[in-house]
Amino acid sequence: MRKQVLEDLAISVLQCCDTPIDVEFAEKLPSSPFCFPCGFSREFQADRIKIPEGLFDLNYLKNVVPSTLMNASQIAYTSCGMCDIDIRPTLYSNLIVTGGNSLIMGFTERLNYDLARKCPPTIKLRVNSAPTPMERRFGAWIGGSILASLGAFQQMWVSRAEYDDTGRTLVDKKCP
Repeated sequence: MRKQVLEDLAISVLQCCDTPIDVEFAEKLPSSPFCFPCGFSREFQADRIKIPEGLFDLNYLKNVVPSTLMNASQIAYTSCGMCDIDIRPTLYSNLIVTGGNSLIMGFTERLNYDLARKCPPTIKLRVNSAPTPMERRFGAWIGGSILASLGAFQQMWVSRAEYDDTGRTLVDKKCP
Protein backbone atom coordinates (compact mmCIF):
# COMPACT_ATOMS: atom_id res chain seq x y z
CA MET A 1 0.00 0.00 0.00
CA ARG A 2 2.86 2.41 0.80
CA LYS A 3 4.34 1.90 -2.63
CA GLN A 4 1.01 2.67 -4.31
CA VAL A 5 0.57 5.84 -2.24
CA LEU A 6 4.06 7.01 -3.20
CA GLU A 7 3.39 6.24 -6.87
CA ASP A 8 0.13 8.20 -6.72
CA LEU A 9 1.92 11.10 -5.02
CA ALA A 10 4.67 11.10 -7.66
CA ILE A 11 2.21 11.10 -10.55
CA SER A 12 -0.21 13.68 -9.18
CA VAL A 13 2.02 16.12 -7.28
CA LEU A 14 5.71 15.88 -8.17
CA GLN A 15 7.23 17.85 -11.02
CA CYS A 16 10.72 17.94 -12.53
CA CYS A 17 12.12 21.31 -13.50
CA ASP A 18 13.28 21.62 -17.10
CA THR A 19 16.66 22.81 -15.79
CA PRO A 20 18.50 22.35 -12.47
CA ILE A 21 16.38 23.58 -9.59
CA ASP A 22 16.12 27.25 -8.76
CA VAL A 23 15.26 27.42 -5.05
CA GLU A 24 13.67 30.89 -5.33
CA PHE A 25 11.45 29.64 -8.16
CA ALA A 26 10.52 26.55 -6.14
CA GLU A 27 9.45 28.65 -3.16
CA LYS A 28 7.07 30.66 -5.38
CA LEU A 29 5.33 27.64 -6.88
CA PRO A 30 1.64 27.27 -6.20
CA SER A 31 0.94 24.47 -3.78
CA SER A 32 -0.58 21.20 -4.86
CA PRO A 33 -2.76 19.23 -2.44
CA PHE A 34 -2.51 15.49 -1.91
CA CYS A 35 -4.97 13.48 0.14
CA PHE A 36 -3.55 10.34 1.74
CA PRO A 37 -5.71 7.20 2.11
CA CYS A 38 -6.04 7.80 5.87
CA GLY A 39 -7.77 11.12 5.15
CA PHE A 40 -4.77 13.33 6.00
CA SER A 41 -4.25 16.05 3.40
CA ARG A 42 -1.07 18.00 2.77
CA GLU A 43 -0.14 20.87 0.48
CA PHE A 44 3.14 20.43 -1.39
CA GLN A 45 4.91 23.54 -2.62
CA ALA A 46 8.71 23.61 -3.02
CA ASP A 47 8.90 19.90 -2.19
CA ARG A 48 7.04 19.20 -5.44
CA ILE A 49 10.27 20.05 -7.25
CA LYS A 50 12.88 19.27 -4.60
CA ILE A 51 11.90 15.60 -4.21
CA PRO A 52 12.33 14.57 -7.87
CA GLU A 53 15.45 16.74 -8.19
CA GLY A 54 17.27 13.89 -6.43
CA LEU A 55 16.86 11.87 -9.63
CA PHE A 56 19.14 14.37 -11.40
CA ASP A 57 21.21 15.90 -8.59
CA LEU A 58 22.27 13.33 -6.01
CA ASN A 59 23.09 16.06 -3.49
CA TYR A 60 19.34 16.33 -2.85
CA LEU A 61 19.27 12.78 -1.48
CA LYS A 62 19.74 12.33 2.25
CA ASN A 63 21.74 9.56 3.89
CA VAL A 64 23.50 8.46 0.70
CA VAL A 65 27.01 8.92 -0.60
CA PRO A 66 26.59 10.53 -4.05
CA SER A 67 29.88 9.11 -5.31
CA THR A 68 28.44 5.58 -5.04
CA LEU A 69 25.41 6.30 -7.25
CA MET A 70 24.58 7.68 -10.69
CA ASN A 71 21.73 10.03 -11.49
CA ALA A 72 19.23 9.40 -14.30
CA SER A 73 21.15 11.32 -16.97
CA GLN A 74 24.46 9.70 -15.95
CA ILE A 75 22.87 6.26 -16.32
CA ALA A 76 21.61 7.01 -19.84
CA TYR A 77 24.86 8.70 -20.90
CA THR A 78 27.06 5.93 -19.47
CA SER A 79 24.90 3.18 -20.97
CA CYS A 80 25.17 4.68 -24.46
CA GLY A 81 28.88 5.38 -23.94
CA MET A 82 29.58 1.73 -23.13
CA CYS A 83 28.22 0.63 -26.52
CA ASP A 84 30.15 0.43 -29.77
CA ILE A 85 31.06 3.91 -30.99
CA ASP A 86 29.43 3.27 -34.37
CA ILE A 87 25.95 2.81 -32.89
CA ARG A 88 26.06 5.59 -30.28
CA PRO A 89 24.51 8.26 -32.55
CA THR A 90 21.60 5.90 -33.25
CA LEU A 91 21.17 5.18 -29.55
CA TYR A 92 21.23 8.86 -28.58
CA SER A 93 18.58 9.66 -31.19
CA ASN A 94 16.29 6.85 -30.02
CA LEU A 95 16.27 6.99 -26.21
CA ILE A 96 13.01 5.74 -24.73
CA VAL A 97 12.04 6.67 -21.19
CA THR A 98 9.93 4.08 -19.40
CA GLY A 99 9.06 3.01 -15.88
CA GLY A 100 7.36 4.66 -12.93
CA ASN A 101 9.58 7.74 -12.73
CA SER A 102 8.80 8.59 -16.35
CA LEU A 103 5.30 9.44 -15.11
CA ILE A 104 6.62 12.41 -13.11
CA MET A 105 5.65 15.58 -14.94
CA GLY A 106 8.65 17.03 -16.79
CA PHE A 107 10.92 13.98 -16.33
CA THR A 108 11.50 13.40 -20.05
CA GLU A 109 12.19 17.08 -20.75
CA ARG A 110 14.68 17.31 -17.87
CA LEU A 111 16.49 14.16 -18.97
CA ASN A 112 16.73 15.61 -22.47
CA TYR A 113 18.15 18.89 -21.07
CA ASP A 114 20.78 17.15 -18.95
CA LEU A 115 21.86 14.81 -21.75
CA ALA A 116 22.09 17.69 -24.23
CA ARG A 117 24.61 19.33 -21.90
CA LYS A 118 26.71 16.12 -21.69
CA CYS A 119 26.60 14.98 -25.33
CA PRO A 120 28.81 16.42 -28.06
CA PRO A 121 26.98 19.02 -30.18
CA THR A 122 27.24 16.76 -33.24
CA ILE A 123 24.93 14.19 -31.60
CA LYS A 124 21.26 14.40 -32.56
CA LEU A 125 19.59 13.72 -29.23
CA ARG A 126 15.99 12.56 -29.01
CA VAL A 127 14.41 11.40 -25.75
CA ASN A 128 10.96 9.84 -26.18
CA SER A 129 8.32 8.47 -23.89
CA ALA A 130 5.23 6.43 -24.67
CA PRO A 131 2.04 8.46 -25.09
CA THR A 132 0.02 6.80 -22.33
CA PRO A 133 0.89 6.41 -18.65
CA MET A 134 0.15 2.68 -18.80
CA GLU A 135 2.65 2.18 -21.65
CA ARG A 136 5.29 4.21 -19.82
CA ARG A 137 4.78 2.38 -16.56
CA PHE A 138 4.92 -1.10 -18.06
CA GLY A 139 7.01 -0.43 -21.19
CA ALA A 140 9.84 -2.74 -20.17
CA TRP A 141 7.42 -5.62 -19.60
CA ILE A 142 5.61 -4.93 -22.88
CA GLY A 143 8.92 -4.83 -24.77
CA GLY A 144 10.11 -8.02 -23.11
CA SER A 145 6.85 -9.73 -24.01
CA ILE A 146 7.19 -8.73 -27.66
CA LEU A 147 10.83 -9.81 -27.77
CA ALA A 148 10.07 -13.17 -26.16
CA SER A 149 7.35 -13.87 -28.72
CA LEU A 150 9.70 -13.47 -31.70
CA GLY A 151 10.88 -16.72 -33.27
CA ALA A 152 14.42 -15.42 -33.75
CA PHE A 153 14.67 -14.61 -30.05
CA GLN A 154 13.99 -18.21 -29.04
CA GLN A 155 17.21 -19.22 -30.79
CA MET A 156 19.09 -16.97 -28.36
CA TRP A 157 17.71 -18.60 -25.22
CA VAL A 158 20.29 -20.18 -22.94
CA SER A 159 19.16 -22.74 -20.39
CA ARG A 160 20.70 -22.89 -16.95
CA ALA A 161 22.27 -26.28 -17.77
CA GLU A 162 23.83 -24.92 -21.00
CA TYR A 163 25.21 -21.92 -19.13
CA ASP A 164 26.62 -24.12 -16.36
CA ASP A 165 28.33 -26.32 -18.97
CA THR A 166 29.71 -23.61 -21.24
CA GLY A 167 29.60 -20.31 -19.36
CA ARG A 168 29.58 -16.79 -20.75
CA THR A 169 31.10 -17.79 -24.09
CA LEU A 170 27.79 -19.45 -25.04
CA VAL A 171 25.94 -16.17 -24.47
CA ASP A 172 28.49 -14.33 -26.62
CA LYS A 173 28.04 -16.94 -29.35
CA LYS A 174 24.21 -16.97 -29.32
CA CYS A 175 23.81 -13.20 -28.92
CA PRO A 176 26.56 -11.57 -30.97
